[in-house]
Amino acid sequence: MTQTDGAILIGKSTKPETLVLKLANRHGLITGATGTGKTVTLQVLAEGFSAAGVPVFAADVKGDLSGVAAPGEPRDAFVKRAKEMGYDYQPDEFPVVFWDLFGEQGHPVRATILEMGPLLLSRLLDLNETQEGVINIAFRIADEQHLPLIDLKDLRLLLNEMTKDDSLKPVAMQFGNVADATVGSIQRQLLILENQGAAKFFGEPALEIKDLMTTDRDGRGSINLLAADKLMANPRLYATFLLWLMSELFEQLPEVGDPDKPKLVFFFDEAHLLFNNAPKALLDAIEQVVRLIRSKGVGIYFVTQNPLDIPDTVLAQLGNRVQHALRAFTPRDQKAVRAAASTFRPNPKLKTEEVITQLGVGEALVSTLEGKGTPTMVERTMIRPPAARVGPITPDERRRVMMSSPVRGRYDTAIDGESAYEILTQKRKLQTPAPASGQGGTPAGQAPGQAQPQGGGGLFGDILGGILGGGSSGGSGGRGRMTVTERVIANAASSAARTVGTQLGKAILRGVLGSLSK
Repeated sequence: MTQTDGAILIGKSTKPETLVLKLANRHGLITGATGTGKTVTLQVLAEGFSAAGVPVFAADVKGDLSGVAAPGEPRDAFVKRAKEMGYDYQPDEFPVVFWDLFGEQGHPVRATILEMGPLLLSRLLDLNETQEGVINIAFRIADEQHLPLIDLKDLRLLLNEMTKDDSLKPVAMQFGNVADATVGSIQRQLLILENQGAAKFFGEPALEIKDLMTTDRDGRGSINLLAADKLMANPRLYATFLLWLMSELFEQLPEVGDPDKPKLVFFFDEAHLLFNNAPKALLDAIEQVVRLIRSKGVGIYFVTQNPLDIPDTVLAQLGNRVQHALRAFTPRDQKAVRAAASTFRPNPKLKTEEVITQLGVGEALVSTLEGKGTPTMVERTMIRPPAARVGPITPDERRRVMMSSPVRGRYDTAIDGESAYEILTQKRKLQTPAPASGQGGTPAGQAPGQAQPQGGGGLFGDILGGILGGGSSGGSGGRGRMTVTERVIANAASSAARTVGTQLGKAILRGVLGSLSK
């Protein structure tokens, strides 16, 4: 029993405590000290949403959530608790899709540098204001000069060429001075990021949001689990990835108002990592996304130890709350308890501040939205037992789930197509002086009388000339030079592709996060 009458059963106090699906996109918060049952509560909600046909995305920080893909066990404690809540315990399993930024425990998750945007990328690299300005200039040049930024090598070469390429240096200077030392500092940060394995995240095929919003043949929403145990070794990458995913949902999904149930529910575990040392511009962007994304039918649920981890401007927008036990051993702990108690609608039958420190494992204070969006009075609640397995599945079970995944084969192989790196490399080759052949000054490798590439048309003309007028096509087995007809056709196709790419790039860059045109 995971849902009833358009609501998810969370547990029972003096009455059943439920989360109304129609109000589930008003966001939520799950807090509590380590070991008090936050992960189980997250699993209970994920099961309920899935059973209601709502897809879920959650980070599996410790691997425990993977058990949702396997049937639960009728433990005596679970059977007894279910009886006390008025239903018979029935083991169940749910449709799960595993994801992994490193491609080890799930399908690879990728995004392009362009999709990440300059603001989030600067946050990921921990850049200062000057360095962030250079990243913004690089993105502007890439947009104006039709240089697709896909992976780290694209950005690295573009940054290098901004201070060395005679045609790029004047463009960069239009937006401000780009010093070699600043570029060098950014390059070192990129190297650190690459050594941490983040290079696997940037590339193609990029994740399509629609693949997170699937249902199975029975109408159950898929539970998308991101393997985050290894990812937590780089908390900035973890937080930046989840923030990028939030922004992509915000940008791509249409307005739907308040649907009968969410289109997707997003659980952000270890949420304090998102806000730690975040600059004001980023905090403002997060607040804006959280405030507006509910009209896209997306509910965001933050999971963290302490409610003080969440800024007040964001905390005020989290209407559905589950508070597990907090300890009050230090002045900061006591402040957290008072802060948590003050966020609930008071219940005259409870001394909320005292109860928070007395809750046992599996107990929580619960307050959800009802009626016209007003919070219920806080109640001391026993959380219902999960229907699926509590704890991780085995590697063999994980492989079997992945073999039957609806996205099997779609993201598993990386694609390295033509992008800024290939274009700039080809351009550099054309600009490198070739030794004279001794035949009237004709460059080596060029037949007498063959026209040399023209310098007209600026950088874009030079790039197209390099791509379309080269001596042989790579990977073609020694094919000769293009005919005039072939060159015209290739020119038209390349121009169209660049135009479409530029329009898409500008559309993404105009988003809430990473905007350059505000």
